[in-house]
Amino acid sequence: MTIARRQMLEAGLVTLAGLTAACSSPHTDTKQAERTGPTSPSVPATSPSTDGPASTRKGRGGEVVHGPRSRREVALTFHGAGEVALAERLLTAIEQAKATVTVMAVGTWLDSSPHMASRVLHGGHELGNHTQHHLDIKAMSAAQAQAEISECARRLKSLTGTIGAWFRPSQTRHAPLNLQREAARIGYQACLSYDVDSLDFTDPGPRAVARNVLTKVQPGSIVSLHFGHAGTIQAMPVILDGLKARGLTPVTVSRLLRS
Repeated sequence: MTIARRQMLEAGLVTLAGLTAACSSPHTDTKQAERTGPTSPSVPATSPSTDGPASTRKGRGGEVVHGPRSRREVALTFHGAGEVALAERLLTAIEQAKATVTVMAVGTWLDSSPHMASRVLHGGHELGNHTQHHLDIKAMSAAQAQAEISECARRLKSLTGTIGAWFRPSQTRHAPLNLQREAARIGYQACLSYDVDSLDFTDPGPRAVARNVLTKVQPGSIVSLHFGHAGTIQAMPVILDGLKARGLTPVTVSRLLRS
């Protein structure tokens, strides 16, 4: 195969990966209706390196929808915002079950409760970037979207020493290619989506939250959940017990996607 033909094929694969993945939780403070398309059935478009969270290095870009289906592990990911007392209760319940999770923190939440960054990390969990203000990032100009990503990255780095390994856009499950590229430019390994939506931000009750997770979860799943909702706290023991009964271990996204 000629060099030119090989380069064309590689470019086509990259474009296809970017178009078939999805990214982010659509939650807003007013609980607006979820604006999502179908979850991509594809394997992750990218896998992280194993040398720790990104800091200032350039990321590889792309999106991750789920991890390897061959591993008996899942990643519970949380929208990091809301009342701190509720977040503390949820983290405590998770830690009592000896589970670890990934918290996609909103920058303004870290501004108002900076101690929560170390609280999350000291519990064995990991932090990621869920934009600075959790606004509709797809409605923003390129400069505004860049600012949303970079401002939250700066908050994370000032509090923890790194920008975190993952970026999840706000109010959209599908990240346009320009957001994928911008997140990679800032240093994120990938844009983080999910294949299981708990819908806990709609406050459907703890039974519904647990059912939404346990009826759809499978090996390698990435689950979308939220801090700040009492129903999620009440559902967590049921979710964790249900995962255990299925032989699934909750781990961080970085652990799930390890090489």
